[in-house]
Amino acid sequence: MDSSKSHVEPYRTKSFSRESSVSSSLSLSRSLPFLMNNDADSESVSEAGDIGDRSLRRRHSSGRSNRLSAEELIEQGTDDTSREEQDVLHDLRDLNTASVIKPLPVDITTSPLPTKSLLSPEANNAGKEEEHVISKSLEYISSLIHLAVFGILGAITRYLLQKLFGPTGARVTSDGSILYLDLPSNMVGSFLMGWFGVVFKADIARVSEFLAIGLSTGYLGSLTTFSGWNQKMLDLSADGQWVYAVLGFLLGLFLTSYSIILGVETAKGFRWLILRRSSEERNSCLKANTFMNHIVSMTVMLLFLVALLAMSATLLAKEFDKGTNEAQLWLGCLVAAPGVWLRWFLARLNGRGLGKDRQHFRWVPLGTLIANVAAASVMAALATLKRSVNTTTCNTVASGTQFGLLGCLSTVSTLMAEFNAMRESGYPWRAYAYASFTIAVSFAIGTVIYSVPVWVAGFT
Repeated sequence: MDSSKSHVEPYRTKSFSRESSVSSSLSLSRSLPFLMNNDADSESVSEAGDIGDRSLRRRHSSGRSNRLSAEELIEQGTDDTSREEQDVLHDLRDLNTASVIKPLPVDITTSPLPTKSLLSPEANNAGKEEEHVISKSLEYISSLIHLAVFGILGAITRYLLQKLFGPTGARVTSDGSILYLDLPSNMVGSFLMGWFGVVFKADIARVSEFLAIGLSTGYLGSLTTFSGWNQKMLDLSADGQWVYAVLGFLLGLFLTSYSIILGVETAKGFRWLILRRSSEERNSCLKANTFMNHIVSMTVMLLFLVALLAMSATLLAKEFDKGTNEAQLWLGCLVAAPGVWLRWFLARLNGRGLGKDRQHFRWVPLGTLIANVAAASVMAALATLKRSVNTTTCNTVASGTQFGLLGCLSTVSTLMAEFNAMRESGYPWRAYAYASFTIAVSFAIGTVIYSVPVWVAGFT
């Protein structure tokens, strides 16, 4: 390649709406690294908790991006691409700008001769391991099944922790104090999120991507609940205990944030011990990313899901007329899966930003924010309905929906993963702004929907 004739093709970035080249002005070239690092930092912190089904869409779009160069895809734009591939094109634009900062060495050339036959069998097989082993539709089905199973298990674990630390157990938490019933589950879920959703998530994904999705988004996301936390503080404020409500938010935020910090630090230490003791075997982990293993695991999880739903329906039929907490639990298990699925789909908005070019507020996890605020608002509406109707059937149905559907739609573990990533970034103030905005908006909407009717109608 003649270096004197070489040049970089014009490109279009997210941060700039005009075409540019390496021969840009000195002031522009100096500002590019800062702006691109800022964009990358903003997107990474907002995607620290979850990106939803975008992880699957990126994988399947990578096949086409391997056949076409990044510049060809960018020049084509989005006219001949599906809506699912447009997010990948944005990522390719970011990657294309990286050549301005760190260009490829000029001595790298492309051989005109085929070199595949010169590679060892191991090298040829390594590329095959990266190929998709199941279709896109099967990946979505498997993801939904894993999310449903782990979501139900997370809801059951949350119920057991309520009983263990609640008034009928250790009497640490209660409805009328700042130590609300869901505080232990939020702390445990945030701690485990540091392990399986931050430090070891990539290792789990190498074994099975669906297992990683099920653990972090399904189990830990459903083990914790933001809507339940917000509703308990609304109950306190509706009874006139405003100081307790504010302290409940502050204490809950403090304990859950330090729970994930403790989880991340202990997981890092444990990982360091493992790699130190078995550094030569760290890459020889069991992998389930083969077609047969995917089919077997999906079948097993489907049977497990059917068994969980059948058990929940049977036990609900026995307890429904009694209006017990167990009836609310089993109804919650039946409606838990849609809550997890909706939160997972909303997570695709994390890191996408606002505006025409999606450049504003990219550091805000919009998917998690929408899921938490929406779940808290609907839970407040159902709480108002329970107080106004005040029947056993209404209380069971509304409470079961609150516990299962809305409890799994909202999450604290993902919120804390994003909070911790922002706190460790170059803009730590974003963590507190994000958490404060989520709490303030949810509490304000809940006050209008729940507290005001309670004060006006005088519900007891």
